[in-house]
Amino acid sequence: MTDNGTALSLSNQLMRLVIVGHVDHGKSTLVGRLLSDTGSLPDGKLDFVKEICKRQGKTFEFAFLLDALEEEQEQGITIDTSQIFFKTEKRHYVIIDAPGHKEFLKNMVTGASEAEAALLLIDAKEGVQEQSRRHGYILKLLGLTNVVVVVNKMDLVGYDKDVYNKIREEYNAFLHSLDIKVDEYIPVSAKLGVNIAARKDEMPWYEGPSVLQMLDQFEKKQRLNHLPFRMPVQDVYKFDERRIIAGRVEAGQLKKGDRLIFSPSNKTGVVKSIEAWSVPNQPVTAEASQSIGFTLDEQIFVERGDVATRTDQLPIVSSVFDVNIFWMGKNKLVRDKNYTLKLTTQEAPCQVVEFKKVIDASTLETLVDQDFVAKNDVAELTLRVQRPVAFDLFGEIATTGRFVLVDGYDVCGGGIVTTYTPAIKEDKLRAEVRQRDFNWVKSDIQAQERAYRNGHQSALILITGEAGVGKARLAKKLERTLFDHNHQSYLLDGRNVQLGVSANIEGEQKGESIRRFGEVARLFLDAGHVVISTSNVFNQEDHSDLRLLAEPCPVIEIQVTGVEEPTGNPDMTLSLTEAQNEEASAEKICKYLKEKKILTGHNYSI
Repeated sequence: MTDNGTALSLSNQLMRLVIVGHVDHGKSTLVGRLLSDTGSLPDGKLDFVKEICKRQGKTFEFAFLLDALEEEQEQGITIDTSQIFFKTEKRHYVIIDAPGHKEFLKNMVTGASEAEAALLLIDAKEGVQEQSRRHGYILKLLGLTNVVVVVNKMDLVGYDKDVYNKIREEYNAFLHSLDIKVDEYIPVSAKLGVNIAARKDEMPWYEGPSVLQMLDQFEKKQRLNHLPFRMPVQDVYKFDERRIIAGRVEAGQLKKGDRLIFSPSNKTGVVKSIEAWSVPNQPVTAEASQSIGFTLDEQIFVERGDVATRTDQLPIVSSVFDVNIFWMGKNKLVRDKNYTLKLTTQEAPCQVVEFKKVIDASTLETLVDQDFVAKNDVAELTLRVQRPVAFDLFGEIATTGRFVLVDGYDVCGGGIVTTYTPAIKEDKLRAEVRQRDFNWVKSDIQAQERAYRNGHQSALILITGEAGVGKARLAKKLERTLFDHNHQSYLLDGRNVQLGVSANIEGEQKGESIRRFGEVARLFLDAGHVVISTSNVFNQEDHSDLRLLAEPCPVIEIQVTGVEEPTGNPDMTLSLTEAQNEEASAEKICKYLKEKKILTGHNYSI
C-alpha cells in the first residue's frame, strides 16, 4: 500500500469470513494453509515452525501455525487469534470468531461479528455430524447468504467422487430445509493443499473453483442504506453545552434536519448536526455500518438502549414476541425463569411464556410435549420482557431482529425475532400514545426551563394501598408540603376525572376511565407539575397503562401496607404506623424525591 488512496481501497475490500465445522474436521489446518498459501504469515514463521517440528521429530502440520500464533499471544505479543487476516490479489480477508467460541453469540448480536461469508467444513471420512447440522442452524441465525461447504480430508477416502456426492446430497437436503442456499461444495485436502489456493489434478471429476477462487467470487455485503433508519444509542457524551448521542447506524441513512423518535421511550427531536471523530469536516449525512454521533435541536433525555428511527419508519415496540432460539447453556432453558435479553444496546429481564416447538438441531426432529430446551437444541417460543423493547422482525431488518439470552453472567443462547402480533392491550395503547406525541403541539417553554424555575422535574406520584390506610390524608399533606416549598403540586383524584364517564366502569368504560385520567395527568405533567393521586379505582395492571400515558415523566408508586411484603414492585413503602404521621411521611417522601433527582432546586430544604 503506497498511499492513502490505496489503503482506503483495500479497507473497503475487506471481507469478514467465519469458518465453522466439527472440532476434528480440520479447521485449524485449513486456516494455517490459507495463511501460508496467500503469503500472509509473519516473515520466517513457516520455516520456524517446520524447524521446531524437525527438532522434535514430528511431522509438520499446518494446524501448528495457529498454535505458534497463540503461543506468541500468550507471551504478550500483539496477535489476536480470533481475528486472523490473509489476502488475495483481489482483496483482504479477516477470519472472525467461529460458533463455539464463548464470545461468538454475544458478538453476533452486537454486530462485532458481522460475518459476510462462511466456510463450513465437513470431514469426508466421518461425513455429516450432529455439530455440522447445528452449525448450519447458527448460520441461519446470522442470515448469511455467502456459504461454501468445504469437504475436507478427501485424501483419506482416495478422492472418491461418490463419497463427495453422498455428503453433498445429504447436507444439501438439510440446509434446504433451513432455507440456506450453498454456493458451492468444494472437495479439498487442506493438509496437502489440494483445491485450496488453486485446483489440483487429484480430482479431475471436480470442475468447480478452489476455496480462494470461490471466496474471491463473493460479492461484498452492501450497506443497508435502502432500509429504514435504525441507530441503537450506545452512549450520550457531553461536550461543552452539547449532548452528542452516539451509536452505530445498523440500517438506513440519516441527514441533518431529520425528525427522529427514540423507542421505546417515545421521545422526539430534530437532528441539528452529525458528528464524526478525527475528521477535518463534519459530515451532513450518515449511513449504515458507520459509527457516528449527532446532536438535537433541543435537550431531551436520551439514554443507552433507546433506538433512534425516523418518525415515518417506526420499529416495533412490545414486551411480547415470538422467536427462534439456539440454546448453548449448561442449564436447560425453562419457562418462568428470569433471563436477560440483550437486543442491540437494550437489556431487559425476560421469561419464556410458551414453547411452541422444541427441535433437535442435529435432525430437525420436533421433540413432542417438551417444555424446556436442552443444550445445542433449538426452539420456537414466545418471550415476555418485563419492560417494552424496540425491535424489527429478523426477515425485515436482521441487525435489529437478533438477540442473545444471558443466564446469570453467561451468554447461553442466540436467536431471531420471527413474528409479532399486536394483540395485547398495552401494545395498542402504546400505538395511540405515539400518535398523540407525534401530533402534540409543543410549547416553546422546554421542560428543563420549567424544572429550573419550579425546582423539580414533572412526576406522577401514586399513593396505593388497601382502603382505610390513610392514603387520602397523606396525599393532601404531601400536596401541601410541596406547595409550601414553592413547588407546583396538584392532587388529581381518579374519581374527579371519572365524573361524566359512567358509574359502571367495567370493560371498555373502565379502559376509558384510565385513559382519561392518564391524559389529564399528562397535561399537568407537561405544565411541569408534581401530580399526586390516591384513587382505588385503578389496580396494579392499570399502573402499567398510567406509566405509558405519563411517559417520559417518571411515575413513583408509594405503597402503604400493613404486611411485610408489598404488592407488586412499589418504589417506596410506608407502614401503617408511618402513614398515620402524615407530616413525617410527607417529609420522608420529599426526601426520597430529592434522592431521585425529582426535587432538584434550592427552594426545598430538609
